[in-house]
Amino acid sequence: MSILEAMHDTSPAPSESGTRRNGLVLSRPVSWFLLAFGVWSWFVWITFVKNLWKDGSGLAFDDAGDPTGYFWVHLLLAITSFLLGTAIGLLGLRGLRAARR
Repeated sequence: MSILEAMHDTSPAPSESGTRRNGLVLSRPVSWFLLAFGVWSWFVWITFVKNLWKDGSGLAFDDAGDPTGYFWVHLLLAITSFLLGTAIGLLGLRGLRAARR
């Protein structure tokens, strides 16, 4: 079987008990890491957006108080990180719930 065939193989992998399950099985440490990463991402980027909003250096807002390109780029980065952090954290949460069963 080639690497590409193995990557697209949808047959369930055997579990430790020898039965087959559908989908990917995450270990508890990996699930905890993914969940912690998701929470950390939200913590860091919420703090960043608060600081961006209060920026007094002239980078985020011009003299008239209008947002600059710097503001919009960094706001887009924060939103993307919120979405990715949420998705990664939910994968970790689902992994922990599956490991409990």
